[in-house]
Amino acid sequence: MQMKVFPAVDIMDGKVVRLFRGRPETAKAYTNLGDPVAVAKKWEDEGADGLHVIDLDAALCMGDNSATVFEIVKAVKIPVHVGGGIRSEETAERFLNMGVDKIMVGTLAFKGPKTLAKLVEKFGDNIIVALDYGENGKVMIEGWRKNVQLDVENAIQRFLKLKVKTFLLTSVSRDGTLKGVSIDAVKKACAYEDVNVIAAGGVGSLKDLMLLKNVGVYGVVIGKALYEGAFSLKDALKIAR
Repeated sequence: MQMKVFPAVDIMDGKVVRLFRGRPETAKAYTNLGDPVAVAKKWEDEGADGLHVIDLDAALCMGDNSATVFEIVKAVKIPVHVGGGIRSEETAERFLNMGVDKIMVGTLAFKGPKTLAKLVEKFGDNIIVALDYGENGKVMIEGWRKNVQLDVENAIQRFLKLKVKTFLLTSVSRDGTLKGVSIDAVKKACAYEDVNVIAAGGVGSLKDLMLLKNVGVYGVVIGKALYEGAFSLKDALKIAR
């Protein structure tokens, strides 16, 4: 099975940045690559299967980069997955009606399960539930600031009942560290039938990509490794395919 590769385009203050373990004060901007639209087009030109676009300001309730997100959607032909601050039915529908391929919801999934069920009924697999988990394996919401006292497996079981098919698993403690992926949680998630798992957080080498491919993930999000030149998107795609 081919594994899909989604370069991360995290936007803060109108710039593409990477954070260390989700902490806003650690933001490093990559303005040398141009604005977010230019970065998105770069990854498209290099063969990305899709883009993983996060509005960090919206996720942290510090602002809104949706205009930039919509510019990206218009500028590229590959699928764009968008997350960060999508906490209402109206916001979710606005993104999906504007041509975003899939939206990622975390806080909304836990705080508004009825809304989530409605969105899944209406948009099907265009809804991805984001499960961001800490070192204790418990899922975090609200920009990684609040623990919901549920581990990843229990969360998956809960959302499978609402007919969610795709889950984004992000290891908060490894995100932006390049220290390798948290394979156990991903492996358990991949064991569920008819579930698509997208893994994020900690990818630092091509070996990490092999590990993820071997446990059967549907896709992988790569951020800092690409921006810091740990390997090229071309090399990542070779392994994925």
